[in-house]
Amino acid sequence: MAITASSTTALDVPTLVRQLMAVERQPIDKLTAKIASYESKISSYGTLSSLVSSFQTATQSLNTNLQKLAATPSDPSALSATAASTTMPGTYSVNVSQLAQSQNLVAAGQTSSTAPIGDGTATTVTFDLGTISGGTLTNGIYSGASFLSNGSGAVSITIDSSNNTLEGIRDAINAAALGVTATLVNDGSGTPYRLALTSSSSGSSNSFKITTSGGDGAIDSLLGYDPAGTQNLTQTLAAQNAQLTVNGIAITSASNSVSEAVQGVTLTLKNITATPASLTIARDTAAINTAASGFVEAYNALTSQIKSRSAYGTGDTGGGVLAGDSTLRLIQDQMRGIFNTPPSGGTLTTLGQIGISFQQNGSLQLDSSKFNSALAANFSDVKNLVSSPTGIATRLEAWAKSTLTSGGLIDTRSQGLAKSVKNYNEDIEKLENRMVAIEKKYRIEYTNLNLLLSSMNSTSTYLTNQLNSSQSK
Repeated sequence: MAITASSTTALDVPTLVRQLMAVERQPIDKLTAKIASYESKISSYGTLSSLVSSFQTATQSLNTNLQKLAATPSDPSALSATAASTTMPGTYSVNVSQLAQSQNLVAAGQTSSTAPIGDGTATTVTFDLGTISGGTLTNGIYSGASFLSNGSGAVSITIDSSNNTLEGIRDAINAAALGVTATLVNDGSGTPYRLALTSSSSGSSNSFKITTSGGDGAIDSLLGYDPAGTQNLTQTLAAQNAQLTVNGIAITSASNSVSEAVQGVTLTLKNITATPASLTIARDTAAINTAASGFVEAYNALTSQIKSRSAYGTGDTGGGVLAGDSTLRLIQDQMRGIFNTPPSGGTLTTLGQIGISFQQNGSLQLDSSKFNSALAANFSDVKNLVSSPTGIATRLEAWAKSTLTSGGLIDTRSQGLAKSVKNYNEDIEKLENRMVAIEKKYRIEYTNLNLLLSSMNSTSTYLTNQLNSSQSK
C-alpha cells in the first residue's frame, strides 16, 4: 500500500503581518481620533472668537451711536455740519456772507518752461506770510497798502544755474514747504507759461511777500512781490477770511471749516447764502436704530453658533463639537449674567423695556417702534440702561474684550487644546517608531516560520517516498 505525504500550506506573511499590525496600531488610531476631535474644538473656538469680536464691535457701535447727533442744514449746497455728543440739540440760523480763500499770484508769461531765466547767479528768494491791509487793489496790483508778517517765520530758497527755469523754480518752491504751492499754467498766448503761486492755507493772515537778494535781476523781476511796494506778480485771488453769522452773532474764520461757532459743531462752508439757512441738531435716530439692529444680529449670530456647537446628540443625531465643554458653558453663563443684572440708577432695568426682547428660542428681537418711543420719551434712562458705566452694552463690550484677550477664556481653552494635540502627536511619533520595530519582528518571525514549514514539507515528502520505495521491493 502506497503512503501519501501531506503538505502544510505556506503562510501569507504580508496579510498576516498587516492584520497583526492593525491590532497593534489601535492605540495610535485612538490618539488620532482624539487629535481630530480636539482640532475640531480649536476650529470651533476660532469661529466663536470671530463672532465674539463682531459682537464686541456691535456693542461699541451701539454705545457710540446712542449718543450720536445729526446736524442737518436746510441748504446742503451752502454748508454741511457734524455734531459731537456734547452738542445741545436745537435749531440754529446760519448766514454765510463770505467764504475763506487763499491768495493766488501769477507771474509774467515766459516762452518756455524749461529755458533758463537770467544768468544763473545764485539768488536767495524769501517768502513771508502775513496780512495785507489798507490801500486799493486795481487789476491785481495794490497801491498804498501795508504788509504785516503773521510771525510764522520767513523761509528761503536759492535759485541758481541748477534750477533757474520755470519748472526748476516750481519744484524748488514745492520742495521747501514754504507755505506756498507753485504750479505752471499755459494761457495759450505768445508767452504762455506762467508760474502761479497759491498760499497753502486760506485766511487773510496768509497772504505773502516775496523778497530776493543776489546778483540775478531776472529772478527778482519774475518773483519780487511786496504788497506795500514793487509787485512783479499779479494777484488773481485775495486771501480772505470766511464771514458768517450764527443766530445773528458775527463770526470770522480763516478756514471754511468752522469749529465751535456752535459748541460741539463743525461747520463746513460751501457757498454764500442768499437767505439764512437753518441748521437742526437732533438725535440721529437712523444711526441709533442701525446700531441697535446690528447689536441684535451680532448677538443672535454668536448665540446661534454657541447653541449648535454645544448641543447634545440624541439617537442617531450627532452632538455639537463642544457639547459638554465647560468653557463654553462659562461663556454662556457670563453673558446671561450681564443681561440679567440691571445697571445702577435709572428707572429701566432690562433691554426688553426698550424693545430689545428675548424670544422663546433665546434669540433677541428689535421692536423699532417701541425702541424709538423709548428714545423719545426717556432718553436719559435709555442711555443709562445701555451705555452708562454699568450699562448692559458697556458691560457686554468689556466682557467681549476680556474673553478675546490673551489669557482670556477662548485663548486659554484654545491653548489648552493645542497643547493636548501637541502631546498626542508626540505620543503617536513614539508609537510609530515602536510600530516599525514590531512590524519588522513579525515579518522575521513569520518568514522564518514559513522556512521551517517548507523544510518540514520537504522532509515529509522524502520520508514518504522512502517508505513507498521500501514497500514496493
